Amino acid sequence: MTKPRIIELLLITTVPVMFLAEQGVPSLTLVLVTCVGGYLSAGGANALNMYIDRDIDALMERTAQRPLVTGMISPREGLVFGLALAVFSTLWFGLLVNWLSAWLSLGALLFYVVVYTMILKRRTAQNIVWGGIAGCMPVLIGWSAVTGTVSWAAVILFLVIFFWTPPHYWPLSMKVKEDYARVGVPMLPVIASNRVVARQIVVYSWVMVGVSLLLQPLGYTGWFYTAVALVTGGWWLWEAHGLQNRARQGTTGAKLKEMRLFHWSITYVSLLFVAVAVDPFLR
Repeated sequence: MTKPRIIELLLITTVPVMFLAEQGVPSLTLVLVTCVGGYLSAGGANALNMYIDRDIDALMERTAQRPLVTGMISPREGLVFGLALAVFSTLWFGLLVNWLSAWLSLGALLFYVVVYTMILKRRTAQNIVWGGIAGCMPVLIGWSAVTGTVSWAAVILFLVIFFWTPPHYWPLSMKVKEDYARVGVPMLPVIASNRVVARQIVVYSWVMVGVSLLLQPLGYTGWFYTAVALVTGGWWLWEAHGLQNRARQGTTGAKLKEMRLFHWSITYVSLLFVAVAVDPFLR
């Protein structure tokens, strides 16, 4: 119920930011405690998401094997599990890290469960855009865990993830849009043509790459991070424009190759944040 693969992506952004905030190696105990807290918080959010969405999960091929759908776990057990993780993770952060990190963690959980899952997801094609704010919060949590504050560097990386989320998720949504259409979830690829979706992907991609390059001019990173951001961002834009060109030509099915950008988006964010962690040692 905790969706561990999604949590892995969240932690990929948390730990490198702690290195940048420390400008070196942070306390390994603090890193471990922060990662455990993040895992618990994200796990609670995902469990509550599964509880709320169990009706549509049963109708979607991609989610039909989730434990609340198969009956492995009862709805009541799923709800109690999610709420327990939410409370425990907040106390964990507050008592073992600091209360700013605790409130940021709780805010991310509530935003994902209430704003995204309960309000936006089934009502608007902008669901993943604004709902993605919850997935940006680990950047702020990682920074605040080390410094007790939130700086502009953390805000910039927050924005990188914010603009990364739609062009990361929309290609996957293009692949499984029949699933979303079947249950009435208005993901952008469900209500718009591939050309429109691809154009939006390109717009968000350019903004994301531009924002990622702000760290060096503002003095937060050096040449290494910037070089990685340029190379990986350039490749991202190549893939995004390739998808747009195929969509303009009316390509459909496997030849659209939308999942190439989805898979690259995971590699991109991983490499970019590894560069965030390594850069302080090369300045």
